[in-house]
Amino acid sequence: MVDENKAEKDSSNNTDISDSIKSGNDSSNNTGIVNESLPDKDALADTDIDESADSSEEKEKPFYREILEVVVVAVVLAVILRVFIITPFYIPSESMLPTLEINDRILVSRVNYYFSEPKRGDVVVFVYPRDPNTVFVKRCVAVGGETVEGKNSVLYINGEAVAEDYLPDGERFGNFGPTQVPEGNYFMLGDNRNNSDDSRSWGFVSNDLLIGKAVVKIFPFDRAGVVR
Repeated sequence: MVDENKAEKDSSNNTDISDSIKSGNDSSNNTGIVNESLPDKDALADTDIDESADSSEEKEKPFYREILEVVVVAVVLAVILRVFIITPFYIPSESMLPTLEINDRILVSRVNYYFSEPKRGDVVVFVYPRDPNTVFVKRCVAVGGETVEGKNSVLYINGEAVAEDYLPDGERFGNFGPTQVPEGNYFMLGDNRNNSDDSRSWGFVSNDLLIGKAVVKIFPFDRAGVVR
């Protein structure tokens, strides 16, 4: 009798333990922890295959597409450079002799006047006040607030004579002024005073008409250099 009871107890205990283990396994599966911590091998394999396929596609980019991308970038940079930074111009007249001659090619910096105003002596490219489709290049001889006058072929600013070593040798020009330049405006003259249509006849150039400062002559090559 004792042995049978003991056997029954052992049998009962084994059943309890077995059930407990089985229950524990089921609980673990229900939580999904096992599946999350151990990803499916097939899924990993698929992922590796997809990544290698993408890499292969990138390596096999057509040559013509690379050329097209380079051309597009170059065009965009050229447009930005021309519109906002440096613009080439050619000289069609003799109004700026001897500084600039007919058919000279110059580079004009648009950046200079983004951050500062023209100074006396600057060679400036601007929109002609009487025709927005025409561009002029002249020398700034007076800025806002200054009084400009030409007398006996001498330029006067605020009553003081100004040396102009950029004029043609022996240049003589008629009297004009005195005229006070309004703030935000500039008085422009050609270096070749007797062959120049400038502020003496059509007045001042305002800030909004400025294009930029002529900085370099690039052609013809024997005249290349800084514009002064």
